[in-house]
Amino acid sequence: MIPILAPLFEGEDLRPFGERLQCAPVAPAGAVRVADLLAPDALMDVMRRSARFRRSDGRDLRPIASAWSLEYLAALLPPVIAAATVLEQVFPIGAEETWVVLDDDGNPGSFHILHTGAPMPGAATTIRYAPLLWQHLAPLFETIAPLTRLAPKILWGNAAREFDVVFEQALALTGLPAIAEDWARLVRDPVWPPRHCGGTEPTLQQGFDNPLHGRQREVRMFHDDHYDTVKLHRQCCLYHLLPGEDYCGACPLAPAHRETETETEAPGS
Repeated sequence: MIPILAPLFEGEDLRPFGERLQCAPVAPAGAVRVADLLAPDALMDVMRRSARFRRSDGRDLRPIASAWSLEYLAALLPPVIAAATVLEQVFPIGAEETWVVLDDDGNPGSFHILHTGAPMPGAATTIRYAPLLWQHLAPLFETIAPLTRLAPKILWGNAAREFDVVFEQALALTGLPAIAEDWARLVRDPVWPPRHCGGTEPTLQQGFDNPLHGRQREVRMFHDDHYDTVKLHRQCCLYHLLPGEDYCGACPLAPAHRETETETEAPGS
């Protein structure tokens, strides 16, 4: 684990999340630079390996790519978010500067950077998260989408889902106002200011739609003699299209959620 992350990932439950990002001057043997993984042939090989792992014939790669992206995001985001929000440390996490170790099934095991970047105390959310969003996730999603015919909004919806998971747990553990502020800025603001690409100055691009933002419904479901409020995902991740799988409990397309009589739009959506 990167030493500055150790205090944030203490204990058996949290330590594995922090350990999935490593730092050393040389990438480990077998690791693939993310920028090289974005070559269509390389990424297609990963998708086919993942399809075999999920017992799919590979004819429809959309659910394969979506499930793979969720695994990728779950491994990448916790340590990067912890650094960017809690420590205000911006790791060099762009696709050109990050390596990933994939297992035999194409699943991401860990990530690797060559140095720890720079502290940016007081920097805006859009600056601290620029390397992750625009230099890593954007090119990754822009490659996956046409290769697998998976809609970009599903990939960004998967990212937003993982941001929610990490920020919700971090806020529960620490109560730090900065966590709530970054969470709101990243996934709840519908429009972003001029796009930052890693430096302190914005490009000439004007404000644009935030791809992490999306309408998020809440439904009331009757369960065990009482009603529970369920916040649905922004996008269906197509998990139900995988062999032997079904809709998840928060899928906006699940028949039970489409037929429910009582639903509202979640606050901040």
